[in-house]
Amino acid sequence: MPALTNPCNTSVIKKIFKRPHAIQWQIVDKETVDEIIFRTMNSRNRLILELMARGGMRIGEVLNLKPCDIQERSLTIQNPKSGRTGETVYVPRKILVRLNDYVKAKNIVLTDRIFPISYVAAWSMVKKAGKLVDIELRPHDLRRHAATYASRSGTPIEIVSKVILRHADLSTTQRYLGKVNDSEAIRWIETLYG
Repeated sequence: MPALTNPCNTSVIKKIFKRPHAIQWQIVDKETVDEIIFRTMNSRNRLILELMARGGMRIGEVLNLKPCDIQERSLTIQNPKSGRTGETVYVPRKILVRLNDYVKAKNIVLTDRIFPISYVAAWSMVKKAGKLVDIELRPHDLRRHAATYASRSGTPIEIVSKVILRHADLSTTQRYLGKVNDSEAIRWIETLYG
């Protein structure tokens, strides 16, 4: 019987088809996010930042919000990324109150966008907000913060996945959550068993 070798086991093929390393995102801590939001004086920009950081919303979802999407305890996302007909986002009541006040103050019609700015303008605003505390900040960092903060505060992973991030698959959510550093691990152990 002839000795057969796997043609995919060559060094050239292995170099070409390397498994990509998982990207480990920088997770922005709660104190830093709070500082960014506190220092943001423009009410529109502050609301946009809070919806991403406290509601786990994507920047596109925030920019497409209309007054008719505001419910008593939640927001409705029309035509979400998931392809479903709609999704519900839960945000703190105080943010919903400020969002309603903003809509009334600006006389925004029910079917108009609350934040009629471009994606590029929103991205730029988030980057400038990060510079207030000397960090490089991207819109999705705020969504990751919402998930990581909830998870590390004891929220079950299923709630983080299905309610905060609205992911169909738990493994997608697990990629969002940052690695635990030593000081954080020690704090959790002390809290649990100390």
